Amino acid sequence: MTLEKVALVTGANKGIGFAAARQLGERGIAVLVGARDEALGKRAADALAADGIAATPIGLDVTDPARVAEAAGEIERRYGRLDILVNNAGTAGGFTGTPSEAGAADLREVYETNVFGVVTVTGAMLPLLLRSPAGRVVNLSSHVGSLTLQSDPGSPLAGVNMIAYQSSKTALNAVTVAYAKELRGTPVKVNTALPGVVATDINHHRGRRTPAEGAAIVVRLALLDEDGPSGACLADEGPVPW
Repeated sequence: MTLEKVALVTGANKGIGFAAARQLGERGIAVLVGARDEALGKRAADALAADGIAATPIGLDVTDPARVAEAAGEIERRYGRLDILVNNAGTAGGFTGTPSEAGAADLREVYETNVFGVVTVTGAMLPLLLRSPAGRVVNLSSHVGSLTLQSDPGSPLAGVNMIAYQSSKTALNAVTVAYAKELRGTPVKVNTALPGVVATDINHHRGRRTPAEGAAIVVRLALLDEDGPSGACLADEGPVPW
């Protein structure tokens, strides 16, 4: 099998990240399984490799700029470029109170991974993505990050009020738009994927969708052709309002 592209998926040792890595690998893409815990990353990569996928573990804590820089250097030495970056790593944090009970530390815990981590990883990988003839960045967001849906009393999300997680995904949406604006005129496209309510650790496996179902929109955006959008917020059903 000829490996035509190289993809890095953060938080790829489980859940949507693992499913996205599998689906990309099944399409002949060399997958770098990014994981904070290197043992878990190796286990996930070995599981994919056992199914014939070109999967390689790479230690990557998105909240640690030094480790991110090391990962970028390793990718450059091995491949010289990066074609796909999936910013999948995320957390809901430990805070479960009302917005008025939240402190800055409660939000910072979540933002370190969901927002600042994405900025750190994207910044480190962008020089490699710009070497690709069709670089793609996919940021994993959520319907609960949509200000339009959050503020609509008739929306199914009207009763959801998780200040740390929701606002982090709203911020991530803004980050996506900012990168897309900067990279206009380049081969790199940056979009946000909304996988829906997927059964993962982040929701104690209460989601209605499987990781494989949630990963489908991620893979679709990772493989966009030249005419595809950039700076878009997309779910399986189509565009979602910011």
